[in-house]
Amino acid sequence: MSKLFDRLFNAIDKTAEAGVRQTAQRHGRRSFLAKAGMAMVGTMALPLLPFDRSLGGLALAATAGDSDDENSCEYWRHCALDGNLCSTSGGTLTSCPPGSEASKVAWVGTCRNPNDGKDYLVSYNDCCGRAQVASATFCFRSERERPGYRMGLHNDINWCMANTNKGYHCTVSVVVGMADA
Repeated sequence: MSKLFDRLFNAIDKTAEAGVRQTAQRHGRRSFLAKAGMAMVGTMALPLLPFDRSLGGLALAATAGDSDDENSCEYWRHCALDGNLCSTSGGTLTSCPPGSEASKVAWVGTCRNPNDGKDYLVSYNDCCGRAQVASATFCFRSERERPGYRMGLHNDINWCMANTNKGYHCTVSVVVGMADA
């Protein structure tokens, strides 16, 4: 019985050796190393790419609400917001929840305050570093949004990409000034 196994293993070894030698004759080590290196670099670059958080249209189901309620998607400051409201997930309108930090990059929208009729510049900062909360209010408003090639004016990007912890949690709306007329 052991002679049978020896012959079988010898046949497998010879077949494997012939296959490896044939491959080595056709393809050099440099070719393999070049392809493996390109695959590794491509894999490392994937987290740097922006991605769409619009959830394939599910975001369009934003709830209607009062324009004076900061926990509502219809609140005037949320005119270009795309994401979870921090005020409904442990933070406030202008501060991130404990355990998360504001993104180092942000997008800016111009929103009209219906109470005074003036336009304001609103900075939207994603809060990064905590898991999303299922009970948070998700808003998708893109009034006056610009196309994606203008990075600072587009809200469908993971703005946590510049932070150490890239996990998205929620978004704050901070008024940074009045818009020029």
